[in-house]
Amino acid sequence: MKENLLVLMGPTAVGKTKVSINLAKTLNGEIISADSMQIYKYMNIGTAKITKLEMENIPHHLLDFINPDQEYTVSDYQRDASKHITEINEKDKLPIVVGGTGLYINSLVYKLNFARIPPNYLIRDKYESLADKHGNVYIHNKLKKIDEDSSHRIHINDKKRIIRALEIYELTGKTMSEYNESFRQKNNKYNLSMICLNMDRSRLYERINQRVDKMINMGLIEEVQNLLNLGYQKNSIALQGIGYKEIVDYLEGDINLDYAIEKIKQGSRNYAKRQLTWFRRDERIKWIDVDEFNQISDLSSYIKNYIKSQF
Repeated sequence: MKENLLVLMGPTAVGKTKVSINLAKTLNGEIISADSMQIYKYMNIGTAKITKLEMENIPHHLLDFINPDQEYTVSDYQRDASKHITEINEKDKLPIVVGGTGLYINSLVYKLNFARIPPNYLIRDKYESLADKHGNVYIHNKLKKIDEDSSHRIHINDKKRIIRALEIYELTGKTMSEYNESFRQKNNKYNLSMICLNMDRSRLYERINQRVDKMINMGLIEEVQNLLNLGYQKNSIALQGIGYKEIVDYLEGDINLDYAIEKIKQGSRNYAKRQLTWFRRDERIKWIDVDEFNQISDLSSYIKNYIKSQF
């Protein structure tokens, strides 16, 4: 018997959190995060992590449970999220996966195999050293020579996934692109409904800019300084995220604050664009323009009626 699963996705700052709470309340649901930054402890402001108050007593899973220097792979997420989906279904409730990390979502709705290749830290250390010595461009060019498709898909600043792609090739002799063919093998385990929220691009970008300003006012600089005070290094996995690496550069005196803020805004806008490109690959997704609704309750009612036609 198939398990029910609702996936609510969308670009950063589109408003997924409030909609997901409304849906969970009306559909008797629990929320499973699909955000690769919100898994980290001590990182609340820069990740726009939902607060206990904002949760409105809706159970949330896979939030705030990994240390900033701890490894957490896509296969780890696939295992943990799948377990929660099953447990929520067994309670006769609806699991709602909410987030914007495409790989996390794909690990559930497609049959991914490459993520099961175990890490090899000798290989990783080798490429980390090369990146430290020569820069990300150097290892990105190495990836381009062996796997041009992946080099186009993985951003030059995404050192973690560049190294993972190189690691997979060294371990298996096959490129990540070859493994990615499994992205088109749909996982038929679930009664699945996938919804992507979107809005006018200029309005989305303005919301992103406003969110970054709000993060600064809420204490993002102090949050980053606290992470450094706790002993986390600037090359820690989590501190490579948008909003964190720029503030680290500011705190170290490499750039001024205005430039750091503008870099965060630009990086976030570029990330939103990449998210939308990623989501458009899956024809099963129902796209909804949030600008067409005056209130979140109206949007949630529309989604609720759509879901009822799916399950």
